Amino acid sequence: MSVKLKGKMIIGQSGGPTVVINRSLVGAVIESLNHKEITEVYGMLNGIDGILKDNIIDLKKETKKTLMRVADTPAAALGSCRHKPSPEECELIFDKLQKLDIRYFFYIGGNDTAETAHILSSIAMERKYDIRFFHIPKTIDNDLRETDHCPGYASAAKYVALSFIGNNFDNYSLPGIKIDVVMGRNAGWLTAAAALARMEGMDGPHLIYIPEKPVTLNRFCEEVLSVYENYGRALVAVSEGLKTPDGKLILEGQIKEQDSHGNLQLSGSGMLGDFLVEQVKKAWGKKLRIRSDTLGYAQRSFHGVRSMIDAEEAWNVGKEAVRYAVSGKERGSVIIERISNKPYKSKISFTELSKVAKVTRDLPLNFINEKGNDVTSDFIEYLKPLVGELPPAGLLKRVPVK
Repeated sequence: MSVKLKGKMIIGQSGGPTVVINRSLVGAVIESLNHKEITEVYGMLNGIDGILKDNIIDLKKETKKTLMRVADTPAAALGSCRHKPSPEECELIFDKLQKLDIRYFFYIGGNDTAETAHILSSIAMERKYDIRFFHIPKTIDNDLRETDHCPGYASAAKYVALSFIGNNFDNYSLPGIKIDVVMGRNAGWLTAAAALARMEGMDGPHLIYIPEKPVTLNRFCEEVLSVYENYGRALVAVSEGLKTPDGKLILEGQIKEQDSHGNLQLSGSGMLGDFLVEQVKKAWGKKLRIRSDTLGYAQRSFHGVRSMIDAEEAWNVGKEAVRYAVSGKERGSVIIERISNKPYKSKISFTELSKVAKVTRDLPLNFINEKGNDVTSDFIEYLKPLVGELPPAGLLKRVPVK
């Protein structure tokens, strides 16, 4: 294959939207305009479905002013999808790419997105068609391998932390037990971010439960009630993917709806929170003020809550993906490497598609406490520089009048 490759570029977005996914899109588009090797810049609407259904737009027709405004807008400007193409569909997609004379393919998303790019890249090698395939990382789950962290995660983590700061003071004002359910089917990265809400020793969340550390319902209830007895209140962070020691979801057998990949539908429902409330009430055996909330889809694309580091790095992974492709790299994924914590510094690097595709990354054991109901200082040190400063809060001394 030649180092210098001239032809058209296409880019798409896949999976759950984020606050900064459009930063990666626009970063790549703006960078592509600097390279004469890229003759046209197309966008596939709703991810890979855009190619299958011939829904493709000309991104060169957009003004720079519009692009920059889109960059600061949450969710997927091109539209997203969760379509995992079959082998037959991949062949059809490749036929369409050849027909359009696409030579640069960029797909923004998680591990399934990387796998799609990897499969298409394999077809290109079989057919000996000169095209560059690049995966641009994105996921609030923060579960991609190779990269230190994923664009989208820090902003979602900031939203979770701010939500728990508010819920902590709400719980302090009207004491009781509060259970908040956070996104995360298989990995507890986002739920763990609730720990940043702690400003003083008695601040919640007092307990954090994640998929990597299964828990029995009895132990869960006992630990929640123990906190309540100690503090007169309890704020609990629970991952939607909470599991029992046998590896099954807490709600397995009770959820019927499935997503497009055949997984039980966990998000968009308050079932887990309601179920845990009833379990704690039964364990307590008497009247108790206990509530639950599911943070829901707002975690992904809440406008106005954005990490500055996240915004900058999301732009850079898009930009550098284009640079790697134009410089001669044939296929791969861009990743973020952390250079230092104080001050925080990072760089964008390159890795093989096969190392990112399909498989996910759990929260490391050194980030989880021994009991499995909280995080460690190592995790706080990892996350804090990514999220940035959180707004201060204060408590009255409540000095009684004699």
